[in-house]
Amino acid sequence: MTAAAPRRAWVAFDGRAEIGWLRLLKPGFRHCFVVVEDGGRWIVVDPLSPFTHVALVTPPGGAGVGDWLAGLGLTVVETTLCRPATRPAPWAPFTCVEAVKRVLGLRAARIVTPWQLYRHLVRC
Repeated sequence: MTAAAPRRAWVAFDGRAEIGWLRLLKPGFRHCFVVVEDGGRWIVVDPLSPFTHVALVTPPGGAGVGDWLAGLGLTVVETTLCRPATRPAPWAPFTCVEAVKRVLGLRAARIVTPWQLYRHLVRC
């Protein structure tokens, strides 16, 4: 029996700030969301302030997901999902960063801003 290949994911970072206090965060890194590969489909999980947007997408024109997101003016990092042990994730306020960390299976309590998440993913 062979292990399943890790599922790919793209974390996208956006600099727009529709909520005033988000302007305190690093420009270009004020919001983040994740796109997860699921067979031939892509699942977008975008944790917004009033709700979490979840959608199945197909990039237009057969573009790769990373290229499609970058073409929208977003900073994109490709990564894989990690499924850690069954112990609960550390407590944290529900933010876009925390939602993305949970989708990825990333346990890093000190990562709380989109910029910190970006730096962590790029280093890994």
